[in-house]
Amino acid sequence: MNTIAEHIADFLKEYPPFDNLTFQELSDIATNIRVINLEKHAVLFQINDVLHDSFYVVASGVINLTTIADAEETIINKCHEGDVFGLRPFFAKNNYMMTAKAREESIIYAIPIAVFRPFVANNSDVLNFLLESFAINSRHTKDNVRSNGKLDSDNNFIDQQSEIQYIQSLAYNNSPLTTDSHHIVKDVAILMTESMVDNIVVTEKNNPIGIVTNADLSSKIATGRYPITETIDKIMSSPVVTVIENVSLAEAQLLMLKHNVSHLCVTKDGTSKSAVKGIISEHDLIVAQASNPGVLIKEIKRSQLPKDLKQIRDRLSDLIQNSIQKNIPISHVSNIASEINLAIIKRAVELSILDLGSPPARFAWLSIGSQGRKEQLLLTDQDSILIFEDVAPEKYREVKDYFLRLAKRTTAILEKVGYEYCPNGHMGSNMLWCKSLSDWTKQYNSWMNTPGENSNDLSSIFFDYEIVFGEPKIEEVIENVIFKNAVNNTLFFDFLGNDALKRNSPLSFFKKFIVEEEGPQKGKFDIKTRALMPLIDSARLLILSANIKGIKNTYLRFKQLAITDSKNAEIYLSCAEAFLTLSKFRTVEGLKNDDSGQYINLREMSKTDKEKLKNALTPMKDLEELIKSKFQLTQFS
Repeated sequence: MNTIAEHIADFLKEYPPFDNLTFQELSDIATNIRVINLEKHAVLFQINDVLHDSFYVVASGVINLTTIADAEETIINKCHEGDVFGLRPFFAKNNYMMTAKAREESIIYAIPIAVFRPFVANNSDVLNFLLESFAINSRHTKDNVRSNGKLDSDNNFIDQQSEIQYIQSLAYNNSPLTTDSHHIVKDVAILMTESMVDNIVVTEKNNPIGIVTNADLSSKIATGRYPITETIDKIMSSPVVTVIENVSLAEAQLLMLKHNVSHLCVTKDGTSKSAVKGIISEHDLIVAQASNPGVLIKEIKRSQLPKDLKQIRDRLSDLIQNSIQKNIPISHVSNIASEINLAIIKRAVELSILDLGSPPARFAWLSIGSQGRKEQLLLTDQDSILIFEDVAPEKYREVKDYFLRLAKRTTAILEKVGYEYCPNGHMGSNMLWCKSLSDWTKQYNSWMNTPGENSNDLSSIFFDYEIVFGEPKIEEVIENVIFKNAVNNTLFFDFLGNDALKRNSPLSFFKKFIVEEEGPQKGKFDIKTRALMPLIDSARLLILSANIKGIKNTYLRFKQLAITDSKNAEIYLSCAEAFLTLSKFRTVEGLKNDDSGQYINLREMSKTDKEKLKNALTPMKDLEELIKSKFQLTQFS
């Protein structure tokens, strides 16, 4: 075997997904790889280019993947040594949706898809890795950037390659078009056009013997290889790849890759010897991948008792654990978890209303804190507020009584599900946090305009909120009050800024972790207070002062800041990545010890993980300096 191929195989075996293959398999692949040298700023492919026949791995250097939003180029990912990119030809047929450009002189390995496809088809770990990579990079493409250049966070939450979809069954066309083999191509093409479909199954006694797609018509008829008067059996693709009715998304994806086809025929017993029941297209897979974590959410909606909801919440914990073990990106995992957490809370409110009877006024139940930011992976305590519309003064007492009863019932259900009561009493069942819209408006005005005076009850978690149930207009009013008060409010930002900076530094001057010195957690690192909270507080402060509405999630706040304040983009993007890394460490620790993961036992960590953790703490210094200069803060003002 030639030494260049050997060198490439040696390099690849260190990185996923190639670490799932044998050295012999890697050597076979390596002999077909092209090595590409890119000068600084050279473009490998750009938006709307026709897809290449290869995908790429960075051997050295850095490749920026960018997309265009509002005539502005936005970096959505940086690929370093060992990173895989350019996967669109594997999973889609349309042109590239982003540009790949060398940030510095780089060497790239081009791996032909035709050579690699069999390894994907036979190895679900490799497929899962490629699916995840494709999903991460493609979920920030132009489909998800709103016309005003803002990342569409809703799209981001829903358009996830989630673990759930790997076991989820598919929705597909169950009344496909069929034809007999002796029909003429022209008639069949007219039928397809009139029915607005891109495929037709050729059957014999209702069993599938072939399939004709638009691709067959263009490659065989439009090119003149066959006349339009030919019978359809001459141009059909045969045999058809068949599957059973309840095939999962993952199995369908594997079969399409394995056989290099764009359609699967669903039959009664999964073989071509039984009746046609439907057709699955690549489009169906794309739709399924972008759908919500459907299975658990459907079950939540049907739940009648707290114990049903608890059982679903326990299954979510297993799902989080499995997803993390399978290396599914933490941003996906937390999006799935948030959707399910919110659905559980919503159901708890609904069950309480079913018990108490209809509410006497419109209201909104808002999750605040980590649930409001959609960052709750582990079972932590509940934080919520309840806002009801203004009512006549003589009705106020009775209306508030109803909502307090509703909130007490809801928080009790959630406690049974496993979400502990908030130790600080930040819940809708507390008199203080269950009140009318006017009272809440006064509350926010007072917090924001005289922050020092009532600072003991200004908890910044009240600025991270997500409506779970009720009237969206009420949430809008609160958002408008907050953003109106935020304009040029130096006093408020001074207060929030000092709050963000007051946390102790995570590393000592000599770059050693600062750990707890006494108490039950002695010797452990407090990842929540020393690492995650400063990032969460800073992202909130910066997003409020930039007057950007609608983005509550810390990771997305930093991504958005990188778009709106591009000269500091590098810092924000590093903070976004750091936040994901730290969240993952916390989650892994929490799952291991069945707790909130707040304290990390450094003695049990590998050297590599310690380094990773340390690296995630490095952007904090830059962030602190940025905040000090932006808000003219000294830490003691």
